[in-house]
Parts: sequence; C-alpha cells; structure tokens
Amino acid sequence: MIHFVGAGSGAADLITVRGKQLLEQADIIIYAGSLVNPELLEWADTDCRIYNSAKMTLEEVLDVMMTGEKNGANIVRLHTGDPCLYGAIREQMDVLDGQGITYDYCPGVSSFCGAASALNLEYTLPDVSQSVVITRMAGRTPVPELESIESFAAHQATMVIFLSTGMLKELSRRLIAGGYQEDTPAAIVYKATWPDEKCVRCSVSTLAESAEENQITKTALIIVGDVVLPKGYDRSKLYHPEFTTEFRKGKE
Repeated sequence: MIHFVGAGSGAADLITVRGKQLLEQADIIIYAGSLVNPELLEWADTDCRIYNSAKMTLEEVLDVMMTGEKNGANIVRLHTGDPCLYGAIREQMDVLDGQGITYDYCPGVSSFCGAASALNLEYTLPDVSQSVVITRMAGRTPVPELESIESFAAHQATMVIFLSTGMLKELSRRLIAGGYQEDTPAAIVYKATWPDEKCVRCSVSTLAESAEENQITKTALIIVGDVVLPKGYDRSKLYHPEFTTEFRKGKE
C-alpha cells in the first residue's frame, strides 16, 4: 500500500496522528527533503529505507514506489504541508492508477494555516474579507493566463501567495496594478512553525525592502489584505445573543 502523507507546516508535532502512525509502520519513506522537517524521520523503524525525493526525478520516485509495492512494502510518500497545494501528487497518482496500484492520502496542516497561527490571524473577518485566494507568481513554472496576480487582486480578498519570495518587487507592482492600495497591510512569514520562524508585517509597497531588511530570500509565504491589520470588523452572527441557531434561540 502507498500512502501520500502531509508532513505539516514545519514543526514535527504538527503532523496528524494518522500521519505519525503511517510513518511508524512504513517499510519505505520517500520524503521531500528540501522542505520536510527531518525530525519526522525519527519515527521511522530502524529497518525502514528512506529516500530524499529532492535528489530524485518523478520517474525515480515512481520506480521506488512500484518496486516496493511489488515486494509487499508499506510505502509513505511524505510531502510538505498538505500535498493538495503545490504537492505535484496528481501526476504520481495518475501513473499509479494506470498500473492498478492502490494508494490513499492522509492530509496535513498546510503552511498557509501555519502562517496564520504565526501571526495569530483570522483570514476571514465579517465585513472585511470572506474569501481567501491561494496562488503564486509565475516564474520558471507558468500559471494559467486567467489566474494572474492582478485579476485576483481586483477582488480585494485575502491573498496567500506561495513560492514568490524571490520576486517581491514585481509582486508589489502587480498587486497595486490589480487594485490594492500601496498601504494595504501585508505580512511575510518565513518558515512558519519551524524553530527559526520569522514574521514581518509591512505593506504591499514595502514587501521587497522588508524581506531584504530581514534577510528573507525563500521559504516564506506572503499574506496580503486588511485582515493582516484590521481597523474594524463586524461581530460574528453565530455567537450573537440575538441570533437564532439550530442549538440556541436568540433573545428578542
């Protein structure tokens, strides 16, 4: 059996209980060595074979998976955060489907959740933002034409931008061109939930200089929107004394 497992956002104890159990039971672990906390490998059995996928091609990863599966091995493919975001799992699953190989998927805590916890932030505040756009800048890997930074910025929703720390000047320019004001609150979260986590609050126009001042060049998320530094928001209706729910009658 092959298990795709989300390693969590960084801190080893943020992996799920299920994910930890799968690591303990694995005969083979293929982990994303460039981003996954190596402390997680301490839960592996002493006889477990461990591969670092940062040094492997897709074909090499699949070869280890399929050979192990033929030999009856219990295999964990350990991805950073939650694999559903920028995890490149679909291309692996499609090959396994074609070979009739069974797999499952254990979710993890995404780094965008870890970044919110680092900032003590709520992405969705009543009358401020009720939507979260998760995206990235186009770089060596393009993005679909209809998913430009400018088009998302026009909505003025909360934005969480992955894989873009090396392009912050251009990111600022495009966010402003799309509709954000220069003084719109923003934050840079470096290695959320890791021991060397760093949080920098700034504005859309000062993203690049703020990153440079704090020597942040990679492994960071960019959060943009008024929720970063809210000036005011409406009270949640759910717990308002006058609001009736299935479980409680509101006061008149």
